[in-house]
Amino acid sequence: MKEKLKLGIPKGSLQDATFALFRRAGWKIDTHGRSYFPEINDEDIECAICRAQEMSRYVESGTLDAGLTGKDWISENESDVYFVEDLVYSKVSQRPARWVLAVPYDSNVKNLEDLAGKKIATELVNFTRKYFQDRGIDVKVEFSWGATEAKVVSGLADAIVEVTETGSTIKAHGLKIIRELLQTNTQLIANHTAWANPEKRKKIEQIALLVKGALQAEKMVGLKTNVPKARLDQIVALLPSLNAPTVSTLHQSNWFAVETVIASSVVRELIPELLKNGAEGIIEYPLNKVI
Repeated sequence: MKEKLKLGIPKGSLQDATFALFRRAGWKIDTHGRSYFPEINDEDIECAICRAQEMSRYVESGTLDAGLTGKDWISENESDVYFVEDLVYSKVSQRPARWVLAVPYDSNVKNLEDLAGKKIATELVNFTRKYFQDRGIDVKVEFSWGATEAKVVSGLADAIVEVTETGSTIKAHGLKIIRELLQTNTQLIANHTAWANPEKRKKIEQIALLVKGALQAEKMVGLKTNVPKARLDQIVALLPSLNAPTVSTLHQSNWFAVETVIASSVVRELIPELLKNGAEGIIEYPLNKVI
């Protein structure tokens, strides 16, 4: 009997984003109530949900063959795992998150050295402690179980090291960022023994390929339009594409169908230009994967 790949799905803020990403990649993951072992429409995969903070330890030990977690938690746990793929996604956007050092707006702390002898609250204890040790700055680092911003506001700590994407929550708590310590994004990681297993490695590589394709597709759209022969070269010159637009003749006419894949960020500027230059029947459509 073929051994299933044990895949870890991160619990918490990344869970829904991961389910949605895998759905676009071709896998449907279903949870039932508070189950930590969701069903997946792939007989070769067995899923388990666990905290991103613990994922790399489970993968390193072999409890899981592979999993998705942040680069920050792999560093925090000092886990010996195989890095399969960089996957930049979150519950908010496709951009890396940042671990930053923040203090109250009215604090006298202006730089790292000003924190000598002071207390820092964070979930990322090992990384933060090492960061300051490497710079020869003596600080006390305490673990925060949550609501980290409130620790410094209430005077329980002099500074915090907290993760953020936009910085808006930190500012809303009356804090200011004085240093970015680490950029982090989601990683697909594997246990070294599982990676050495040809069947499991093939499945992990399949996941990496299709999930990466789904992430790439989020930034792009397909565009179709009809173009008169006299304007064809003019329209094609306007169209960015992965390689070159696809052009085909329309039945018994002097018109052509032109299709391309472009970055979604340029569509709002491009469509008016296409209309102005004679394109008609423009259709924009979403993509599941671009590989």
